Amino acid sequence: MSKPVRLRPIAERDLDLLERLFEDPAEAAEFAFFGHRNPGTLRRQWAQTGFIAEERGRLAVAGDGDRFVGEVQWHQVMLGPASPCWNIGIALLSAERGKGYGTHAQRQLVEYLFSHTKANRVEASTDIANIAEQRALQSAGFTREGVQRGACFRAGRWRDMVVYSVLRSEVVLAD
Repeated sequence: MSKPVRLRPIAERDLDLLERLFEDPAEAAEFAFFGHRNPGTLRRQWAQTGFIAEERGRLAVAGDGDRFVGEVQWHQVMLGPASPCWNIGIALLSAERGKGYGTHAQRQLVEYLFSHTKANRVEASTDIANIAEQRALQSAGFTREGVQRGACFRAGRWRDMVVYSVLRSEVVLAD
């Protein structure tokens, strides 16, 4: 059964857990560890922009009691000279996976982006073997579009990715 979830700006108190999501191979797990990166990069980005900028952003996924359980992020992708869309991603702490947070957080992010930007499309992609994320995206209202062959390098080899999208006309926004 899923628990209540909400999106909020990432606070300084969240940074230790956020770093673990991307810098600890055990926490990042099979589909989210892409090698060790420049230590401190996330903290520097947070200090500069609070993770909110015109063409990209990050928000905390907060569970019961405002507890940090993960993060969602987005960045702008141009599909034509005047056709921007958003590409989104999610990372949840290992102890919080499988509780429905991913579906609800991704749906809230879609609604947030359509409410506050003019984009007509939100897309996401995931490793072809990441069945849990594929289910979460479908449950969040995304449509599977196809497979990008050899699109992502991780753990020493190129991997296929499944692409999903949702259009503005498919989402009912609250006034």
